[in-house]
Amino acid sequence: MKLKNYILVCGGTGCESSKADDIYRSFMKELKDQKVDGEAQVIKTGCFGFCEKGPIVKVLPDDSFYVHVKAEDAKEIVAEHIIKGRQVSRLLYKKSDEKIHTKIEDIDFYQKQVRVVLRNCGFIDPENINEYIARDGYLALEKALFEMKPDDVIKELEISGLRGRGGAGFPTWRKWSFSKGVPGDQKFIVCNADEGDPGAYMDRSTLEGDPHSVLEAMTIAGHTVGANRGFIYIRAEYPLAIHRLEIAIGQAKENGLLGDDILGSGFNFDIEIRLGAGAFVCGEETALLASIEGKRGMPVPRPPFPAVKGLWGKPTVINNVETWANIPVIIMKGGAWFAKIGTEKSKGTKVFALTGKIKNSGLIEVPMGITLREIIYEIGGGVPNGKKFKAVQTGGPSGGVITADYLDTPIDFDNLAKLGSIMGSGGMIVMDEDDCMVDVTKFYLEFTVDESCGKCSPCRVGGRQLYNHLEKITNGEGTEEDIRKMRLIGKAMQKASLCALGQTAPNPVISTLQYFESEYMAHIKERRCPAGKCKKMLRYSIVPEKCKGCGLCAKKCPAGCIKGEIKKPYVIDSVACVKCGACEEACKFKAVVKN
Repeated sequence: MKLKNYILVCGGTGCESSKADDIYRSFMKELKDQKVDGEAQVIKTGCFGFCEKGPIVKVLPDDSFYVHVKAEDAKEIVAEHIIKGRQVSRLLYKKSDEKIHTKIEDIDFYQKQVRVVLRNCGFIDPENINEYIARDGYLALEKALFEMKPDDVIKELEISGLRGRGGAGFPTWRKWSFSKGVPGDQKFIVCNADEGDPGAYMDRSTLEGDPHSVLEAMTIAGHTVGANRGFIYIRAEYPLAIHRLEIAIGQAKENGLLGDDILGSGFNFDIEIRLGAGAFVCGEETALLASIEGKRGMPVPRPPFPAVKGLWGKPTVINNVETWANIPVIIMKGGAWFAKIGTEKSKGTKVFALTGKIKNSGLIEVPMGITLREIIYEIGGGVPNGKKFKAVQTGGPSGGVITADYLDTPIDFDNLAKLGSIMGSGGMIVMDEDDCMVDVTKFYLEFTVDESCGKCSPCRVGGRQLYNHLEKITNGEGTEEDIRKMRLIGKAMQKASLCALGQTAPNPVISTLQYFESEYMAHIKERRCPAGKCKKMLRYSIVPEKCKGCGLCAKKCPAGCIKGEIKKPYVIDSVACVKCGACEEACKFKAVVKN
């Protein structure tokens, strides 16, 4: 008997932007046109993770992994794979050695991953609760309601060693225990889905691919600490995640898994969505709570902490999406199972958005303790175009850079802190030899300055001062005094800022000064950007020996600052040059150089 085929089409935001919806419809049409719609089913899933190769289509049961699929490819896949049982080799994943990999387990990108949080992403239709239930969904809630006491749930979390994945790494069990221990008739559960780091999309993808895991976890938390209301705070720029959350909440209510008398237990719990307007500071828990209350999102001093006095002055458990997504697995498999993954002080897995100068960019989930080398070179495939690895930025704009000297350091909360970086929510941006560390640092400072709420002067004034010093240096006007002042300002911000945004904003400055001070000094003493990125420091010139006198550079120059005669070397007027780089791009003989 022939097994039914399932055609899984990636429906994450990245693939959706590459017309995944057209691919989905094309498969539906081809199955009908080729009269095999009873032999195969098309399912739109969440993100597969391997974003570099999207749009992705996977065919079950043989686990064929097709990459860079287009809508017009559906006809061939149905005709060959579904009807004749032959894989379409031209669409299968190939490594740089051109070796074809027919199944997902053969692909290096996935081999070192351990998918706990992302267990359902790319496997189920996130808009169909039955598919979540078929993969043991809501069994953890049933277990927590009928087989465990609230203290048992907290004990399992303690055994698991789960620490908050939003950045701070605070023990999850302890936070829940604080809220449970505070008497009161009203408590709240909050999911922080305000993911605003540049290049980060871990939480968004989890909600797009597996929204029920978060709803189930929040409901378990509500029953554990004695809360009846929950809020998911998510920025309005994530329409697909919001849409799928709304569907999931509606389905959970229809099936008696949210609302009154859940599963006949007598426990009532409901969840509402609150939309954020995109303020980065609202990722800080007290600013987030203020925004939910309808106030301007600004941090307030702690203690008291939200677990004791949070939303509307009531005890409030706040965790981010990734933390919540771990909970059902821990309840079902036990804290001891989870604790076997990772390191002594950092248990479990971590989801990273691997981006930047990397061959295999995408969403990955790896065990704590894996090294950066394994991530960058084995999972990520290394730096493209034969370029040399320079550094990796972890923790987003609040993190620091890690150099090649530390590629073999096991990744966990403590080791990253020792290197002057942070785990953060999970952004990981790879940089190569062409990146200027001063310019990269200025980019992050510009972001944090723009996103500062302005409430406290260390962040408001200090951040602007750091940015101004960096701008001086990248403009070729810096002095060694700027370096001294930046170090002092950075330390003051770390000690005196009101919230984590201001306290961590100097991290890019402090870490790049630690590892790349020579690059700063080249900008200051030599008035030169070694990477050739700082525009105002660039000088374009033409090497006479290489110039063939074709005049193409002069034709492409928008400022008209290149003069010469045909078949004779041309010359650039450096005063009139606007440093756009058009001449360098136009020259076929590499006669135009920048220094």
